[in-house]
Amino acid sequence: MISTERIIHCINPDCEKPINNLGDRLCKNCQTPIVYRYLWAIGTNAANIPPETKIAHRYEVITQQIWLDTQPGKPPEIPSELPPAVIPYLKLYPQKLHIPQPYGFTTSTTEDTEDTNDILLLENAPIDTKGNLYAIITEVWEEAKAVRQLYWLWQILQLWKPLSEMGVAASLLSPNNILVQGWCIKLLELYQTTETLTLQHLGQSWHSWVLVAKAEIAPGLSNIIQQMCQGEVDFTTISYQLNQLLLASAAELPLMVKVAGFTDAGLVMKHNEDSCFPNTIDKIDNYLNQHLSVVCDGIDGHEGGEVASQLAVQSLKLQIRALLQDVAEQTEIVSPDLLQQQLAASLRVVNNMIWSRNDEQNRQGRERMATTLVMAIQLPQRIVTNTGWESENTHELYIANVGDSRAYWITPSYCQLLTIDDDMATREVCFGQSLYRQAITTANAHALTQALGTKEAEYLQFAIKRFILEEDGILLLCSDGLSDHDWVEKSWQNYVIPLLTGKLTVEDAARNWVKLANEKNGQDNTSVVLTVVRTSQAHLVPVTPVPIVLETSETEEVASLNTETENFEAQAPAVDYLAESSLALMDLNLSEESASTPVKAANRGKLVLVLGGFLALLVGGTSLGLFAWWQLQPQSFGRLCQQLPPELQQFCPQRQ
Repeated sequence: MISTERIIHCINPDCEKPINNLGDRLCKNCQTPIVYRYLWAIGTNAANIPPETKIAHRYEVITQQIWLDTQPGKPPEIPSELPPAVIPYLKLYPQKLHIPQPYGFTTSTTEDTEDTNDILLLENAPIDTKGNLYAIITEVWEEAKAVRQLYWLWQILQLWKPLSEMGVAASLLSPNNILVQGWCIKLLELYQTTETLTLQHLGQSWHSWVLVAKAEIAPGLSNIIQQMCQGEVDFTTISYQLNQLLLASAAELPLMVKVAGFTDAGLVMKHNEDSCFPNTIDKIDNYLNQHLSVVCDGIDGHEGGEVASQLAVQSLKLQIRALLQDVAEQTEIVSPDLLQQQLAASLRVVNNMIWSRNDEQNRQGRERMATTLVMAIQLPQRIVTNTGWESENTHELYIANVGDSRAYWITPSYCQLLTIDDDMATREVCFGQSLYRQAITTANAHALTQALGTKEAEYLQFAIKRFILEEDGILLLCSDGLSDHDWVEKSWQNYVIPLLTGKLTVEDAARNWVKLANEKNGQDNTSVVLTVVRTSQAHLVPVTPVPIVLETSETEEVASLNTETENFEAQAPAVDYLAESSLALMDLNLSEESASTPVKAANRGKLVLVLGGFLALLVGGTSLGLFAWWQLQPQSFGRLCQQLPPELQQFCPQRQ
């Protein structure tokens, strides 16, 4: 029916007068912020329902297929058995940044027909805060700068494999289904097909875009798409070529960053189980501060959470310092896959240090120390740009998280959550067992499914994603002391413009956000690390790499943690869980000596990288560690040796 009264309800369940006028921002009765949740409606009849129609006494049709939930505090209708068409959305939940999620269902009967149609409502759709769709990619393609054109294509290519596995790769072939929010690709919905789709289909869908691509990338892009259309190459080759072109374009931009972090125990907790880097108590380290930020939250109720979070931060500082130096010495671009494996290896080392210490101290159950982690690494690599000069920075940003500490990317126009929580609700959705709105109503919805130290490293799955810094913005890392109850989403607009315009310093912004967390979620510890990123042409001074100098103070900084790590070198089983391309990290310990002699990674390919790390470990002072690994884990050691060329297998000891 056509609505005559345009109202929206307050989400506060205790509000005595929850009805407000559409357009109000605060509840007139209780001053709770009004939630405007716009949904994308799909179904055989959804496109035919006229604006201002009220569906199920709850949803108001704003424009064609865009509906507003006027009772956002009320759970949506969800059938007891989920239809098959919904499952791909759920299993692709880790791609939530790019793909909408099912919100609920409704049945509609219009005035024109008596037929009823099940309508699926999608949240997290590419709809802005005023109920308008984002721009279709083809509408803004010509005006986009070269690096953004390539970045959009890179994201589509990275979505190709997971969507193909779910039978919905056709969703990437229709330009009208691909919308953009700044740098980020957003799909409107998922299209299922029984046809086997290949990279040739994807290349054909891109073909017309090359004609209006920026001149400096058009030849390279045309060559890539020609290979795709002719079916000459595989995914790995296309990914490599597109990545090279993307990084060469990104490196044309200047890059300046400023980072600050702050942590606080909150209003209730007697001690702070959070740790972060950088922190106000840290000695300034210009090089590491520009490239690394970390937030760890010792799990509430786990004895030793404070030790675990500090151990994780300090260990990662030294390992990432070594990795940065290692990458800086390369003469060719290291692929995202290899870098992600290196970062995963670092996290496994940290996990096994905590796990082993728990075992040594015979900690059981809730006594075992553990921590969440979210870290961001701005990883500079050398590359010759599209205009022919050598740049020192490819603008790559890697985000890794375990647990429910989060990372956000924020500009004056939008706030994007970059990470997915490792909790029970997420697991239920990823298994295709329930919609997210249904999963979060269970009693243990926010119980963590993994964190560093809770299980052996081989059973951990790390979410590590690569992004390109190609616009001005703010990277926010925080523990759940701030992110709980959506306070980042509710407050970001109060900080981003003053921060980007220089009216608020990054240090003050971090403190102010922690202060807000104490006011709203004061029962918990809170950590915030902010990175202000500037890439606009108005700032013409790019970041100049600072030589990595190990300072004596770093030894003092980790001295208090030595009791937690002194026996780690002898804990050979940890090595078995490392990716083969990351064996070079096994020798890193919380000492300046190990940080100052990183293993030299090879210049060419994954195999050479493995061999170089292996040989360096063999002859570079870690023979004792390898001997222990051989003795304690002969099968895993033997598997690595079998993968070496015959001329190198002679160096492997033989088991008696």
